[in-house]
Amino acid sequence: MSKAFPPALERLIKNLSRLPGIGEKTATRYALQILRWQEPTAQELAVSIAELHRKILLCSTCFAFSEQDPCPICADSRRNREILCVVEGPADLLSIESSGAFNGLYHVLHGALSPSEGVGPEELRVDRLLNRLGTQGIKELVLATSSTVAGEATAAYLAQCCKEFPVTVTRLACGIPMGMDVKYADQLTLKRALEARFSY
Repeated sequence: MSKAFPPALERLIKNLSRLPGIGEKTATRYALQILRWQEPTAQELAVSIAELHRKILLCSTCFAFSEQDPCPICADSRRNREILCVVEGPADLLSIESSGAFNGLYHVLHGALSPSEGVGPEELRVDRLLNRLGTQGIKELVLATSSTVAGEATAAYLAQCCKEFPVTVTRLACGIPMGMDVKYADQLTLKRALEARFSY
């Protein structure tokens, strides 16, 4: 890092470069932009970052990030309480919510099974998921984990665990994205698209 930068600016660049996908050049550009802001704007950013660990907690029911327990989704009596959607992380929950196509409840795993990285069923709170299936009258479990190797392994494991419960287990369909020509799809994507085909 250039010694031309004052120590305070160097510290900000170093901290920003810790973010995923942010290298030193991008962190420098962001830091210089923040320095150009009026002080109240920069203070607002600092306060919002400081509040994260003071105000954000995990919902004790679904493990989503929230400022209240239970979270607004779990507390909403208008949600369909017979359908539970399992997602790997909070960003997945937000994506599904923003689609407006799902009105059930969620269970956030905060990861996917990865024995090589020490992530097993205990770290994903699978026991809490199974407890919800046994006590909350869930009729359908939607497995919305990613289509990566870890996501598929997690979905298969959860489907196996759920066989003892009177619940229908479904999986998000995978296939050709909107706007993509069929000729550009790879074999696995085409295979999934054919398996998930539906009637008009």
